[in-house]
Amino acid sequence: MANTRSSGMHIRVNPDIKTAVEPILSAIGLSFSDVFNLTLRQIYLKRRIPFDLSAVQLTENGYTPEFEAEVLAEAEELYEAVANGTAKMYNSVEEMNAALDAEEDDDEGLSRVPHRRHGRLVARISKT
Repeated sequence: MANTRSSGMHIRVNPDIKTAVEPILSAIGLSFSDVFNLTLRQIYLKRRIPFDLSAVQLTENGYTPEFEAEVLAEAEELYEAVANGTAKMYNSVEEMNAALDAEEDDDEGLSRVPHRRHGRLVARISKT
């Protein structure tokens, strides 16, 4: 590997990815040629591809298992809040605002911060 001569190669890349990656490489001072040479050098030195090529396993809903678990936990928390009366669920912003306006007239100090979950709005209730 002591040979310092270079050899030309032509490779095809997805133009959208190329456009997206160019400013990232530029910001760290590398060209596509630099990255390709670094990758080939690592393959030579390590005798393997220098990064994980395993496919990301997605759930049936199209999310990573971690993200789906996070979303489901948050949804469960919101549904529990609705069940125990610390949040209310609405079908539209208008419906939520009308209910909150009516309840503010009762001086309950309700929060106007909506959370959209599964196409419905949930307003957290915070008594002041």
